[in-house]
Amino acid sequence: MDTTVVKALTVLEALASSAAPLGVTELATKLGLSKSNVHRLLQTLASRGYVTQVDQRYTVTTRLWELGAMVVSRLDVARVATPVMQRLVAEVDETAHLSILDMAACEVISIHNVESTQPVRAYSRIGQRTPAHCVATGKALLSVQPPEALRALPAELQRFTPHTLWRRDDLVAALDKIRLDGYSTNVGEWREQVGGAAAVIWDHAGRPAAAIGLTVPVERLKPEVLDRYIPLLAGAANEVSRLMGAPPRD
Repeated sequence: MDTTVVKALTVLEALASSAAPLGVTELATKLGLSKSNVHRLLQTLASRGYVTQVDQRYTVTTRLWELGAMVVSRLDVARVATPVMQRLVAEVDETAHLSILDMAACEVISIHNVESTQPVRAYSRIGQRTPAHCVATGKALLSVQPPEALRALPAELQRFTPHTLWRRDDLVAALDKIRLDGYSTNVGEWREQVGGAAAVIWDHAGRPAAAIGLTVPVERLKPEVLDRYIPLLAGAANEVSRLMGAPPRD
């Protein structure tokens, strides 16, 4: 383990559990660390907005609460979305899943799914990470990220199949269209035999909370099938967004 990270987390926990701000000497004594070490850790945490100084003492800011609130909102969306996803799967009999974006890794993480009854079906396990640039939920969520975040992506991304959009410029152009359309598709971009479509779910603050997607074997993903699925999928995403308290979107 990185001992500096462990010490910083220990300082944060001590401040968070204290009813009053603590000074450097108090923290050093309490945690068994040197005063110089504690001071450096506090300065670093303050620079990142996690602690603030009050009359030569330190206390935590609401930054920890903000991070926790983001996590809770992502967990809540699975609970809210479940009945909507179940109705969607009952209508199309394809697997529906819910994913969140880890922008730092450019990956999406599956947090919930509802399986179809098809004997041949696409499957994703809870907690599974997939490359965001070549799956439908990932592209939907990438499409609503700030332009500077997209510019920070590597010029060339990993290529998984001949259909993968692996050049950043090509991907960004595709994301522009996805943002306008309000949905994304994937036809064999990560796994050649797997495709699907997805739309973004928004939270009460108008932030992208997750994406709801349908995962379909490519052999069943004909254009006319997509034309039928996409309005149903968009309707499901809109319903979950409404239940999450999302403000109306233009």
